[in-house]
Amino acid sequence: MSQVKENDTVRVHYTGKLSDGQIFDTSAEREPLEATLGQGLLIPGFEKAIIDMKVNEKKTVTIPKEEAYGDIQEELFHKVDNAQLPEEVKPEVGMGLVSRGEDGREHQFRVAQVNDDHIIVDGNHPLAGQDLTFDLELIEIK
Repeated sequence: MSQVKENDTVRVHYTGKLSDGQIFDTSAEREPLEATLGQGLLIPGFEKAIIDMKVNEKKTVTIPKEEAYGDIQEELFHKVDNAQLPEEVKPEVGMGLVSRGEDGREHQFRVAQVNDDHIIVDGNHPLAGQDLTFDLELIEIK
């Protein structure tokens, strides 16, 4: 029976959990995730966990933050004066915001703190700084 190797395209069902058991994402009610390994589309630890799996194999892995979304980077927190926000935006902690950079690219932020005259936004991935546990089931190697 063949095993997953570098650059294979695979279909995987997964359930991702935080260290407290809270599920943050799952493919259970939808099609399995399909991805080609080695293209940088998956977090490194997820790819590593799939290598050498066989079709229909199931396993649970814990991926350290260093192989997931990394540590929280303080330089990705930014102060934004309320005057810079569109009038219709009423910021709340946890709210997602999008900013367009000078190069035209969009940047995702979450509101981390709301003050009288400014907010603090966080540009880190929402799962940065956390170890992640995944229940995996390899469905297919293409």
